[in-house]
Amino acid sequence: MTARPDTPRSRRERPAKPALTREGIVAAALAVLRAEGLRKLTMRRLAEELDTGPASLYVYVRNTAELHAAVLDELLGTVGTVPAAGSWRERLERVLTSYTEMLFAYPDLARSALTARPSGPHYLDLIETLLALLDEGGVPPAQAAWGVDLLLQHATATAAEHTDEASQEDWDALRHAVQEASERTHPHIAGLAGPLLSGPPEARLSWGLQALIGGIERTAVPE
Repeated sequence: MTARPDTPRSRRERPAKPALTREGIVAAALAVLRAEGLRKLTMRRLAEELDTGPASLYVYVRNTAELHAAVLDELLGTVGTVPAAGSWRERLERVLTSYTEMLFAYPDLARSALTARPSGPHYLDLIETLLALLDEGGVPPAQAAWGVDLLLQHATATAAEHTDEASQEDWDALRHAVQEASERTHPHIAGLAGPLLSGPPEARLSWGLQALIGGIERTAVPE
């Protein structure tokens, strides 16, 4: 006797689910991020995507923060290799700009990256690349070590600052306040209202990176 088409299939007849792995979990998380954004990337949503229970994911990822850090590390693999042409300063700036542009593509992740602590292979590759370029420029090792953290903070903060569409009203309010500042009470702001608000994000990012690189070269780490 043939079973009716709507008869539920037994568990033994269903195809076996692929075994969970950390790599598979991160790949699924990246798919959710691209389709729905970081705010939807929870352990519960990811468990739905993988057709499993949230508890099973904690064997591979301790919490949502670690998951976000793992996704960030995976995306760092897209930052690219070190450009062959140009001075070490120019190549260093291009690597950091590539990192920032990657974060521009994922606004929620840019803000999360301010506190995320990735420790995967792609993050280590990025740190190694930055240290190698600073070493090529003759920057003392201790200054290079502290400087890498400062450079990444600036690049990350720039991406996070300029990817929050919901804050446009706040930007407009700040712009209005600067432009209307009184010469009597705030003479320096009034005199520099134009420069304070000038420049596209990419120009300010470039200037900031150049200023930081120059400072890292010349500023000794305290003993």
